[in-house]
Parts: sequence; C-alpha cells; structure tokens
Amino acid sequence: MSEDRVLAGELATAAGQLLLQIRAESDLRGKELGAEGDRRSNDLLLERLAAARPDDKVLSEESADDKSRLHAERVWIVDPVDGTREYGTDGHTDWAVHVALWSAESGLIAGAVALPALDVTYVDSGEPVAATTGLASSALGERPRVVVSASRAPAFSRAVVEAIGGELLPMGSAGAKAMAVVRGEADAYVHAGGQYEWDSAAPVAVAQAKGLWCGRIDGSALVYNQDDTYLPDLVICRPELRDAILAVTASS
Repeated sequence: MSEDRVLAGELATAAGQLLLQIRAESDLRGKELGAEGDRRSNDLLLERLAAARPDDKVLSEESADDKSRLHAERVWIVDPVDGTREYGTDGHTDWAVHVALWSAESGLIAGAVALPALDVTYVDSGEPVAATTGLASSALGERPRVVVSASRAPAFSRAVVEAIGGELLPMGSAGAKAMAVVRGEADAYVHAGGQYEWDSAAPVAVAQAKGLWCGRIDGSALVYNQDDTYLPDLVICRPELRDAILAVTASS
C-alpha cells in the first residue's frame, strides 16, 4: 500500500475519531454541532497535512481556496465532515470524512472515506469489500437499489429505478451513499443538482479501486483540481448497470 494511501486512511480515521469525541462530549446539536465538527476536523486535517506533506497544496470545503493549487503537482482534496446535517442529528450513521490526493500527472492517486459512526474507513485499494449492512435503514432486498439524496433526489430518480427494475434508497452524505454501493447495500448512486470536488473526490477514488464505474450523468469523466470546484452531478454504479442508467441520465 502506498504511503499516500496509508496517510489518507490515517487522516480520515483520526478526523472521524475526533468528530465522535466532539459529538459525545458536546451539548451542541444540529447546525451548531455541525459547525464545530467542521472547524475542528478541518484544523486537524490541515495541521497533519502540513506536517506530513508540507510541499503539497490542500483544497478543503472549510478553508479559503488557495488558487496556487492550480499550478501544483499534488493537491489534497478534503471534506472534514460530509453530511453535517446527519452528523448533527442523533442516531445517524450516514456521514463521513473524505481525504483524497490528486496529482497533475495521474489524477486521483489516493483516497479514503471514513464512516466514523460505523467505525470503518475505506481506502482506494483493490481489496474486496464483503456485502454488509449498517447504512441502509432496511435489510437488503432482491431488487437493485439506487441510493439518492434524502433531501434533493434527482428528477430522473424514478426513471432510473424503472430502467433497472430497482428501488430508491434515500440517504444523507455523498460519502455514505458512495460507500453504500462499495459495501453492497446499494447498486448505484445517482446525483444531480449540486456538489463540489470535495464531495466526490475521495468517494470516487475508493469506488473506482473497488471496480465500480464512476462518471458524470452524461457519461463524461469526473475532472478534479479545476478553477471552478463545482461538480454538480455524479453516477457511481456496478459496471453492468452503467448503460441502462446513462440511457436515462444522459438525456435529462
């Protein structure tokens, strides 16, 4: 395992442990807890990256965008708390920490997604993940599951599940939704209507390493470390479902 991959996993795990500690010890809840978690998790990630990789740049949801990253060879793309609403709500497991590394030569070269409430971190290794539960609110069924945003599901969601004979599974956090596919709790994740690079970089790095197809809803590639960090749509799915899903999403 590469040193960068190990570091990504260690950072995501450490930030997740801090977030659990904050959640357990604080009287804050809701937006206030989410804001506190975002701030302190971001501080941890920035401090440790500065110590471990002082020559690399960082793009974080919770920090001002340093445009010098556009000319850098290596950029860490992080989301200190993905799913702040879920993090701030008791009983939710569908929130995550994202840590990814982009290189000018090869694109995404390392990624880790921690699911702290489930005490697990996934990295972009080729090691298989056994089918498991814990994110979905219901047991695994026989029909393919399409995971979508619980707050803003795409307009084409229903058409996608009809195309593959599946069912919808609403969930919070982009990382949790992507990992639901990695974990076998879902078969596809479709999104449209708003995301940024930090929402998908680490989940995509992990999902691709596990053999899943990842791309835009029109079938084009996901491109990172851009001047405009808005990356509004995404499909992560089992390769055999790609054509059927894109037949719907590409025309939307």
